[in-house]
Formats: sequence, structure tokens, C-alpha cells
Amino acid sequence: MMESRMQDIARQSVIIASATFMLIAAAVGSGAFGGTSVSELQDGALSAQGSYLAPAGPAFSIWSLIYVGLIAYTVWQALPAQRADERQRAVGGWIAASMILNGLWLVTAQFLSLPLTVLVIALLLATLARVIVILGRSRARTWPERIVVDGANGLHFGWVTIATVANASAWFTQIAPAAWADQADIWAVAVLVVVLVIGVTAAIVTKRIAPALATAWGLGWLAVGRFTGEPESMITGIAAIIVAVALVAAGAWGVLRRPRADVAV
Repeated sequence: MMESRMQDIARQSVIIASATFMLIAAAVGSGAFGGTSVSELQDGALSAQGSYLAPAGPAFSIWSLIYVGLIAYTVWQALPAQRADERQRAVGGWIAASMILNGLWLVTAQFLSLPLTVLVIALLLATLARVIVILGRSRARTWPERIVVDGANGLHFGWVTIATVANASAWFTQIAPAAWADQADIWAVAVLVVVLVIGVTAAIVTKRIAPALATAWGLGWLAVGRFTGEPESMITGIAAIIVAVALVAAGAWGVLRRPRADVAV
């Protein structure tokens, strides 16, 4: 019993430490203490003009909501009432890993190379996918838990999904032969079709709306970027809107299919 209690306290402490690292790394990586802003990192590859699949600047404001949610989760899980919670025992370590990778991505973008940012964000996406799978094995018992655990991590997963697409596209844009630029619209739409298939499948299987909403948010601003900014692409913008609407519809349908007492975000 004592050993189990110590392990639970250790888990809670690791999550607090991970959240602290994430926030400090975010401040350092974003240039808050001096240095280059995210939009100017990697020779502008990570800016709203970095590729055909980069969302417009306002899309990134969702990070504020995600960070607030993760901070709220960190505080909530540290309460004595959550110490021996079986759901937190199963998922806590993975959420801690996601927060570490979150902060590590910004540090990597600030100080290392673009290919490494793709690797880190891919690991982050895989980790968050694992979080969503684990959360799907049991339901939240209270609305606060649904919001700070399922909701916050669902938004994180959904946003990182589109962020991974944008990050990888920025890298491919830099390394692809110049001749491929003529088919940029085709490649962009093809990638969005993949996002559609994966996103709709995930929404139906997990029956969660938060990931779909976050991904749709990014896709909406991607469309704005292609309609009003550079590189301009009407086809890509229209495709992004179609995918966004389909994802939200799939997420809503999935939620409606859940038992009434088992509504999740």
C-alpha cells in the first residue's frame, strides 16, 4: 500500500514537472526571453507562408486554450482525490510525455534543425494518440474530468494533427525539387484527403468532438491563408473547408452515438 502511494505521488510530481518544463520551454522556444519568433524560425519555414498546408497566423491562438487546459489538468490531477485514480494511473505518464515533447518541439525549432522538428512533432502526435486510446477505455466520472482530461488532451491531439501536417509540409517544401511546385495543389489536396480519412475514422471510433474541433479550427485558418495570403491556392482552401466540415460532422455524429451517460469531449 505504501509503495503504491509513493508511486502515485511520484506520478503526480512528474506531471507537475513536465507541465513546468513545457511552459518554460514554450517561453524560451517562442522567443519570449529574446531570440527569434516562431514565424521567423528555420528561415521562415514554420510561418503562415511556409507551405500550402500552413494555417494563417490567428490559428495558433488555440495554443493559449490548450495550455490553459493542460495547466488545469495538472492542478486537477495533483489533488489528493485523484492520487489513486486508476484512469490517471493509466494515462498520467503518457500525458506527461506529451507535455515534455510539446516543449521540446519549440526548443528544437529554436535551436536545432527543421527535420528534427518533424521527428519531435511526429512523436508528440503518436503520444497523444496513445493518450486518446487510453482515455477511450474508460469514461470520465465528472464534468471537470471530462473538460480538463478528455477535453484538454483532445484539443491537444486535434491541433497537433494539423500542426504535424503543416510541419512536415514545410520540410518537404524546402527539400522537394523545384519542378514539383507545379503540382503543389494536387499534393496539398492529396494530403488533406488523408487527413479527412484519418480524422473521420478517429472521430467515429473514439466518439469524441474535441479533436475534430481543434483540427477543423486549423483547417479553417489554413483555408483563410490560401484564400488571402501566400502561397495562394483556391483549390487547397476549398478542400480544407470541406475536410473541416466533414470532421466536425463526424465528431458530432460520434458523440451522438455514445450512450447518454457516457458523453465525452
